[in-house]
Amino acid sequence: MLKKIFIYLSLLVWAHAPNYSQGQTVAKFTGRDADVVNWVNSHFKKGAIPPFSFVYDGIPSKDFIGKWNFSAEPVAESRPGVVAYAYTWTDKRTKLEVVCQLKAYPAYNAVEWVLHFTNGGAADSPALQAVKVIDMDFRDDSSDRITLHYADGTHVSKADFHPRKKVLAPGESLQISPESGRSSDNAFPFFNIESASGQGAMVAVGWSGTWYADFQGHAKNGVSLASGMKWLDTYLHADESIRTPSICLLFWKGEDRMVGHNLFRRFIIEQQTPKINGKPARFPISASFNYGDPFPCNEYTCLTADYAVAIINRYKQFKLTPEVFWLDAGWYTHSGDVENNKNWSNTVGNWTIDSVRFPDGLKPISDAAHRAGAKFMVWFEPERVIKESDWGVNLRKWMLDAKGTDAYLFDLGNKEARDWLCRFIGDFMETNGIDYYRQDFNMTVDNFWAENDEPGRRGIREIRHIEGLYAFWDYLLERFPESIVDNCASGGRRIDFESMKRSAPMWRTDYHYGEPIGYQTHTYGLNFFLPQTGTGVDKDDRFTFRSSLGTSVVYNWKVTDRASSIIEMLRCQQEFREVRSYFYEDYYPLTTFDGMTSDSIWMAYQLHRPSDHSGYIVGFRRQEAPDSAITVKLSGVSPDKRYAVENCDTHDVVLKTGRELSQGLELSLPDPRSSVLLKYTIQND
Repeated sequence: MLKKIFIYLSLLVWAHAPNYSQGQTVAKFTGRDADVVNWVNSHFKKGAIPPFSFVYDGIPSKDFIGKWNFSAEPVAESRPGVVAYAYTWTDKRTKLEVVCQLKAYPAYNAVEWVLHFTNGGAADSPALQAVKVIDMDFRDDSSDRITLHYADGTHVSKADFHPRKKVLAPGESLQISPESGRSSDNAFPFFNIESASGQGAMVAVGWSGTWYADFQGHAKNGVSLASGMKWLDTYLHADESIRTPSICLLFWKGEDRMVGHNLFRRFIIEQQTPKINGKPARFPISASFNYGDPFPCNEYTCLTADYAVAIINRYKQFKLTPEVFWLDAGWYTHSGDVENNKNWSNTVGNWTIDSVRFPDGLKPISDAAHRAGAKFMVWFEPERVIKESDWGVNLRKWMLDAKGTDAYLFDLGNKEARDWLCRFIGDFMETNGIDYYRQDFNMTVDNFWAENDEPGRRGIREIRHIEGLYAFWDYLLERFPESIVDNCASGGRRIDFESMKRSAPMWRTDYHYGEPIGYQTHTYGLNFFLPQTGTGVDKDDRFTFRSSLGTSVVYNWKVTDRASSIIEMLRCQQEFREVRSYFYEDYYPLTTFDGMTSDSIWMAYQLHRPSDHSGYIVGFRRQEAPDSAITVKLSGVSPDKRYAVENCDTHDVVLKTGRELSQGLELSLPDPRSSVLLKYTIQND
């Protein structure tokens, strides 16, 4: 018997609506209480049309799914606060089986699911097409407007992760999909569907390849959503199985949409972030090895073991030791061969340590980091393999090729190859004392998948590769349970619901390194959806440094540079540690995102901790902003409480009631290109 739990799904009532051409399930924004188990049982049952669809043998699933054999089973779930089910539909004739693995999170008003298709027949299945992992309508009968909030992905610009919004008029559509086969390349798979009546649904797509999300406006009060894998038109061999992208819905109700965004942020941290010793992983404060030094090589292609150890000791000497020392690209064979035009990028696939620069491997560096009280993280890029490299020549059988390319794609969909890679990277980390794993991915990949698909099986290569990627990361996290995966793909081009379950982007964009205006924009936009991201900083002035505040950072300081100030570095580190924890709390934008990349505006945001009513205000007056002061309105503060607001630079304190703070607080900066950091705390009578 299914365990009964009651949750407040603040806006959700699902109802069967077969008359709609696209959406097959209707979600009405009614504000009623709902029992998630009753909802699940009423729409995942024999005869019901579930909130997904597909075309099988040329026929839409709504025309037959209710006639297939159906079963429902609870699934054991070790995590508290999670209820899991497996729902299975089976075609009596062809033996195709569809399993929906669903999890409900009562405390967050959230559900997620993923589909698995298996051909249980003895022959190839009929064609499987147009798989929509979610195919449903959202309605609010009490509102005449629904607004879609979304964001850009990364396209290496100031506008990376720029917030966007759109009111979909009846008949108007919006199609969103990433480029190059990487999930956040020019698109971002996180959304907020907001009703004007003060309720809505957060939506996340989990697929680290090419997903799509199609939104269609309906008459006044509705929008339909269809989402899944963009390119899938295949059949399945006997006993063959595939998985789809996953979908997450989180329902909210409140005064404004930030209620939904903040509930989703907490949900990501508490229920989706990888766990270490039972607690959500905290992605670290890192330091590099004097990025690019010694001159004239790029990245770390001139780095030696002695130089790396000396840098670690310099950090330790001046009490600047970070949580992690981060060794990026350029430690492997041939990457430092500048005389023959070799560099970090055109030598990937030579995954042996450069024995000239590191005669004893990387272990002396990891030992030095550990003696300093830090961990050690190393960069890899195993999927991109230069054709003339060691792997390109000796492991050719595990490589996929594409026209006009200088690199192969390591075939993670090949189980033999993937198992070998798991052991290789795992053993490499163990031998060299590597604590954290950093994976980059600097290539267009969708062409490799398309060119290597079997005839009539479009999408199979992509599915197998993404399945293999998740299996590889899962292996590393299981083998090294106190490790983390730093997910880089030319910056943050692989950010999605599934990748965030296993990793986080500690270098979220390859936009101009350290440029503060872009970094402010990226922080502002990403924090609507994801708290767990990081970036770099290479200067210690307040304006630049505060532009890189967040939950994670890598200090790219040159600690041997005469122009560097150890005193300012120490001040920056202390400030980061003090503010950092608040990025895991509630986030509120204080300025509009209109024109947010301009040099002539103020940008400000608020970090609020509900548990003790404290928080920070971070504000920037950019170079050409004409006004020396702006007024912002705080959120989350209690109207009748008294607050002390302290300027972290001058230490001046003003007392305000919560009501006054919510009505308007002046931020004043007499000089252009400057910043303000205010901390507010509640005053007990």
